[in-house]
Amino acid sequence: MDANLSLAPRPVSDSQSEMAEIVLPNDANPLGALLGGRLMHWIDLAAALAAHRHSRNYVVTASIDHLDFLTPVHVGDLIILKSSVNRAFHTSMEVGVKVLVENYIAGTHSLVSTAYLTFVAVDRDGRHLPVPPVVPQTEEEKRRYQDAGRRRELRQLERQRKQANKTS
Repeated sequence: MDANLSLAPRPVSDSQSEMAEIVLPNDANPLGALLGGRLMHWIDLAAALAAHRHSRNYVVTASIDHLDFLTPVHVGDLIILKSSVNRAFHTSMEVGVKVLVENYIAGTHSLVSTAYLTFVAVDRDGRHLPVPPVVPQTEEEKRRYQDAGRRRELRQLERQRKQANKTS
């Protein structure tokens, strides 16, 4: 594939992904509630799907931002994970994931969690690869694009603060 073609800007819709998981007993604690670590694993997978679709390369997880568990999830519940790339930088991408629990009998959804993950595109040897820019089209996508830039600035400031603490 032509390198220039592979770095052509792509709309957010090209990266949108959706996963569904049924919570089974092996996914739960002794009280029948979904394990937080299992949900984090599914969030990572859902985010990786979007990052793969956008970059069309291998990707690795670089970081995950703050994660809250808002609604309990139990054995037998259906979990829906929706992901898309919010913004791409040189070799990294911020991916947003929204997690819903679906009551398939009542036809309702409740928000379980949201997360922002950073992925880096890499080749087979782990070298960073450039990724195409994201083209936000809807007002929501434009807001998420702007918010991703602010979160990146905060992550960079935090990284600098930690580095300064190491050397002092």
